[in-house]
Amino acid sequence: MTSSKFPDPPPPTPYEPLPSYPPQPPHQPPQYIILLPHYYRTPRQFLRRPSRRYLIPAAVLLLLAATLFFLWPSDPELSIARLHLRRLKIHSFPKISFDITLDVTAKIRNKDFYSVNFRSVVVSVGYRGKQLGYVVSDYGRIKARASSYVNATLELKDVSIFSDMIPLIEDLARGSITFDTVTEIGGELGLGLFDIPIKGKVSCEIVVDTRNETISHQNCYPEV
Repeated sequence: MTSSKFPDPPPPTPYEPLPSYPPQPPHQPPQYIILLPHYYRTPRQFLRRPSRRYLIPAAVLLLLAATLFFLWPSDPELSIARLHLRRLKIHSFPKISFDITLDVTAKIRNKDFYSVNFRSVVVSVGYRGKQLGYVVSDYGRIKARASSYVNATLELKDVSIFSDMIPLIEDLARGSITFDTVTEIGGELGLGLFDIPIKGKVSCEIVVDTRNETISHQNCYPEV
């Protein structure tokens, strides 16, 4: 028996070991897969981008709304600054009638940034819903964001009310008569080439003391 210098080969195994990575075809660079972690947005980061996106349109709409609010034309404010009964005379012959002279001072306030040209101010007096007479003032002009006063004197003579004769006699016996006054303004806003019509109206209920010929009570309110 002779001894050999080389060890015996290992016995054959039934399986071959797999390579650690798939074999690459020749002349092709190796391919790698990169896994990135999932990025979660915080609520602040999620809301920050939409708020910046809608910030400019919201600011433009707000500015437009403010401009329309200040520049949109509106009717002037009409109020009664003074009511003065100058004369009241009752006639019993040949029929029941009365003479009345009423001084009215109307205050007109222009709230807009444009001037107001009013054609006239009409003051009328009524009794129990029926108009007895009226007076018309002259043309006028009110500057932007300013007020003006208009004086009107209503003078009626020999006024008789056949349909309301009994209530009138009762009022005379009680010593007070209730009249209704309506003050109206009509005109235009001065907008250069454009004239926008405006109007205003205020009603007053005045109680006249027939003994001393004075106004004992008055209640004025604007009408729309």
